[in-house]
Amino acid sequence: MIEAIVNRLITSIPVLIGVLILGFALLQLVPGDPAVVIAGPTATPDVVEAIRQELGLDQPLTVQFWSYLSRVLQGDLGRSMISNKTVLSELLAAIGPTLELMFACLVWSIPLGMALGTLAAFFRGTIVDRIVVALSVAGVSLPIFFICLLMIQYLGVAWRLFPFLGRGGPLWTLEGLNHIVLPALSLGFIFIGPVARMTRSSVLEVLRLDHVRTARAKGLPETAVVLRHGLRNALVPVVTLIGLQAGYLIGGAVVTESIFSWPGIGRLAVGAILSSDFPLAQGAIMVFALGFILTNMLVDIAYTMLDPRVGKR
Repeated sequence: MIEAIVNRLITSIPVLIGVLILGFALLQLVPGDPAVVIAGPTATPDVVEAIRQELGLDQPLTVQFWSYLSRVLQGDLGRSMISNKTVLSELLAAIGPTLELMFACLVWSIPLGMALGTLAAFFRGTIVDRIVVALSVAGVSLPIFFICLLMIQYLGVAWRLFPFLGRGGPLWTLEGLNHIVLPALSLGFIFIGPVARMTRSSVLEVLRLDHVRTARAKGLPETAVVLRHGLRNALVPVVTLIGLQAGYLIGGAVVTESIFSWPGIGRLAVGAILSSDFPLAQGAIMVFALGFILTNMLVDIAYTMLDPRVGKR
């Protein structure tokens, strides 16, 4: 397992370099001049030009990129052009709320999605199966911003059950739990549908195998057959889907954090791009890439735990 993790880390280096190149190139296309942002709208052209020279923005793009890459390799992500704080400190302050939101989203949506999928497979062809499939399709089809607005309209405004703006505090506090309910519910709904559908398909496929027929022939109850012999052997493709969907959650978190004013990495990245704060935006993009890589690594580890044969290949 350790060798597989080391190999994954080595192969991730070109991915990170590609992300840095792509992020740097895309941000050059964003309208706005960082020197004008720093100098202010009333600054004279001479002042703006002086700032451009000081930041190296008058240099060719290749020179600017190599300068940025050398700073990143030294652990220096630069300073925010808006707050003048270091990018690293801004990212560290925002990554905690994002991790809280991800945890609060996954801790209920994954078990519920797997339970619904297993239930649909157990009652295949019945009204229960059709209801689960319909809910799964609805969860996949509805856009995240529409779900967020529904949550705000009914649970936040009409019924006044939960607050819907900002972060009340850490997750382990009562105020923090109240504030995270609506963002976590909104983000989790787009996760339940794919997990339920994949779990249903995988369990149905496993239930046709010979060892499941043998378990039934021994007289085991159908519930034990599905849970012990069906669900566990069906988890490998489900874990694959969870890893892929967890990556998509980062994109959904950008929308969710912006709508609910959640002070996470997604909202920070949107603000940085809109204000032409290039160093902060590049740092946020790199954090997103690291999140994808870490998620894939956790999926590989889960493979070896579910099926030891995977680690021997």
